[in-house]
Amino acid sequence: MVPLQTAPNLAHKVQRLSRASLPSDTAELAKYLIGKTIVRKTGRTTLSGRIVETEGYPPGDASGHAYRGRTARNQSLFLGRGFAYVYFIYGTSYLINVSAEIGAGVLLRAVEPLAGISVMKRLRKTDKLTDLARGPGRLAAALEIDRRLDGIDLCADGPIWLGTAVRETAHIRTTVRIGITREVDRPLRFYEEGSPFVSGQRVKKSLGLTSLDSK
Repeated sequence: MVPLQTAPNLAHKVQRLSRASLPSDTAELAKYLIGKTIVRKTGRTTLSGRIVETEGYPPGDASGHAYRGRTARNQSLFLGRGFAYVYFIYGTSYLINVSAEIGAGVLLRAVEPLAGISVMKRLRKTDKLTDLARGPGRLAAALEIDRRLDGIDLCADGPIWLGTAVRETAHIRTTVRIGITREVDRPLRFYEEGSPFVSGQRVKKSLGLTSLDSK
């Protein structure tokens, strides 16, 4: 089990990731982002978290939003790697992806809160630390992410960006993705083993542990 550690225990200066540091392959990028930091600045408040769970949606993947080509909605997936693709789903939640190859993205599924936790608790209306950003919809709500951030360069100084890891990452597990109906057997979900911030109730699968909670 990864110990619960928040910002006061992690006196580490986070540096923005350069675009050159991001792997060009979607699956490799999804794995690479585990343990990295996402930073959200809103007004005078800084929110941040360690990325502990991702899913990759490579070019041509039938479950990906770019499968049928470029549209007004998904154009951020065609900007090259390192941009935010934000969309609204289920009529309730925003989700954020990091653009990868042209027409591909990496869904951020869960983060471990680091900074701005009191604000996250207010935004999420819960005091339970492990539930603040456990699941992609909760993650977006905790970091105050909406469509206004769609297309933002995550490798530049701005309202949201990707940063270096604040500590060493535990073993990364690989499983099938969650909550999809096409290409369900592809091992493109990555998570930090032992993290209590990973989404969902785990069950045994052929590739290891997977989750049932897609919220």
